[in-house]
Amino acid sequence: MGIKVIRARKPTRLPVVMTRDEAKAVLANLTGDKWLMASLMYGSGLRLMECLELCVQNINFPRNEIHVLNAKVAKDRITMLPELLKKPLQDHLLKVRTVHERDLAEGCGRVQMPDALDRKYPNAPADWRWQWLFPQENRWKNT
Repeated sequence: MGIKVIRARKPTRLPVVMTRDEAKAVLANLTGDKWLMASLMYGSGLRLMECLELCVQNINFPRNEIHVLNAKVAKDRITMLPELLKKPLQDHLLKVRTVHERDLAEGCGRVQMPDALDRKYPNAPADWRWQWLFPQENRWKNT
């Protein structure tokens, strides 16, 4: 017998996207590094974890590029650095570098390196280029 079964269709989901005015309203209520992170995500199309995992060396100011490593599906990609955010980001990096230098003087300020690079380059974990763009506010010790 030829009974025809009709399958239920998967509902099409539309992504929820804020309007420009809504995005501006959110950004207007943020300050400091939170504003900078949100602005980078909005202006560059970064995902939250991509933004949080950026290192200093991932920012190419002369070319207005951000190198996103191990993005979605473990692929690297390059996205734009908005011109409007260059100066605030450079100012932020000056503050972060001051904190990093103080941490190094106190015996801290080292990051965990990917793929055993710390064995190949023993000084790299303390190198400025490998430091987080948005380090956490409090120190922690990896035990």
